[in-house]
Amino acid sequence: MRVIGVLDLSNGMAVHAKGGARAHYGPVQSIPGARLTPGDALAIASWFVKKCGLREIYIADLDALRGRPLQRALVSNIAALGSSLWLDAGISSVVSAQAALSAGASRVVVALETLSSFDALAAVCQAVGGKTVAFSLDIRRGEPFVKAAAPHAGDRAEALVARAVAAGAGSIIVLDLSRVGTRRGVDVALLERVRTAVPDVELIVGGGVRGPSDLAALEKAGCDAVLVATALYDGRLQPSDLAKP
Repeated sequence: MRVIGVLDLSNGMAVHAKGGARAHYGPVQSIPGARLTPGDALAIASWFVKKCGLREIYIADLDALRGRPLQRALVSNIAALGSSLWLDAGISSVVSAQAALSAGASRVVVALETLSSFDALAAVCQAVGGKTVAFSLDIRRGEPFVKAAAPHAGDRAEALVARAVAAGAGSIIVLDLSRVGTRRGVDVALLERVRTAVPDVELIVGGGVRGPSDLAALEKAGCDAVLVATALYDGRLQPSDLAKP
């Protein structure tokens, strides 16, 4: 199972996500075995690639998720390091998806929290290719985190991922925002329900990963890749753990 390093970007810095309370995220202060200017996103991305051996990086552009412009220059500099880049930046239209790809993203993430409709997701998939699009099932306090007044408000998690696959999304991300950075572990039961609902697509999970034992449990539950930040920052996941097949 693949490990994907996560960078949360805010105001040009890498911040440490905890519990989904974005207003309180502070700069990442340290990483194992390296000197770090707090919040230096490019240095952390380079550490992911060169020290951790990660070939994929997931960027959550928190500015863009709040409706601000994409942090394009920083995203492009990180993409230039050579890893495949997943970009979650409030993408909900063909124009924003194309802008993400032109900035260096390999995969565009269409997140439930900013999705206006599944017709919009289908339009993105048709324009840029479904294999390039990941749908993020955003969860907060156990429930899907849906944009206000969206027509799919009230749908269960299983129905949402099924609709995303029907719209053309090639990957599903299960992201529990309330567990991010908390060391609480991942909701494996939810992951198993999602896998049953969409058995034939790439499945990624994030939020709460604690260490090697969680990786084993998630792989057993049918997960193809996992998003990790905190467990890398505090050393509970080592490069030797990431190298295991």
